Amino acid sequence: MLALVTGAAGFIGSHLTDRLVADGHEVIGVDDLSSGRNVRPGVELWEMDVADPALAERAAVRRPEVICHLAAQVSVRASVSDPLADARINVLGTANVLEAARAAGGRKVVFTSSCAVYGVPDALPVPADAELRPASPYAASKVSGEVYAGMYRQLHGIDFTTLTLANVYGPRQTPEGEAGVVSIFTDALLSGRPTKVYGDGTQTRDYVYVLDVVDAFARAAGEAGGGRRLNVGTGLQTTDRDLHTLVAEAAGAPDDPEFAPPRLGDLPAMAVDPRATAEALGWEPAVGLAEGLAETVAWARERHAASR
Repeated sequence: MLALVTGAAGFIGSHLTDRLVADGHEVIGVDDLSSGRNVRPGVELWEMDVADPALAERAAVRRPEVICHLAAQVSVRASVSDPLADARINVLGTANVLEAARAAGGRKVVFTSSCAVYGVPDALPVPADAELRPASPYAASKVSGEVYAGMYRQLHGIDFTTLTLANVYGPRQTPEGEAGVVSIFTDALLSGRPTKVYGDGTQTRDYVYVLDVVDAFARAAGEAGGGRRLNVGTGLQTTDRDLHTLVAEAAGAPDDPEFAPPRLGDLPAMAVDPRATAEALGWEPAVGLAEGLAETVAWARERHAASR
């Protein structure tokens, strides 16, 4: 299978590229290298913006069977401050990817969404068929992408699966930019810098290891899960305070964060129910949080040593 991966040099996309190559597939990576440079040697890289109309022209020549669309603007706060920039990447970019799939005669698009589309849920963990309540331009752009994918399925017969991700963490996630809290805690604790927990530490999130996420993508690239939204998470909640303790233990560092006022717009709790994903794809998370954090800290420690 020839697969095209947008965001292939980023955190999740680079791991997905590795997995697809290991599974014997040919991969084309698309990335503008703005937020990652994890380019696998030997993988064909198209260095371009995901909204560039030339993407469809090139795809029509190479004809990938599946497109895994991970390239995105991922900051909720940036989307609020500049919704037009968010829409250009996340709405126009997704429409452009779907046009590329149509031009290529592709079989399927695997679309990356976020648990932010659920807004403030009625109950946790949130099932995949829950009402969508986007509360930011970023979340609205993800809902829009899913609607576009469904429309292309109806009009052009291009199948799709939406993977709605919980909080992904793991090696190659760096603390720069709109980073995850695991990488921020890890980098600060390994560097001996102060760490900060916003609010009283009781806010919860669902943390899922990057290689488990990649496994879901690899499965969704097949025939299963067509036309569906599927959650990729553990269904388990971890408080910010407990997460800090776990990262500190893995790093062998003091567990003594500062507490800061809560940030406006942060959800008090989130976890997604992956049972429909197990039924559709045979997928379940395999890496527990303590094990995943140990792997993440080990990678970050090597990165720190290499930068000295």
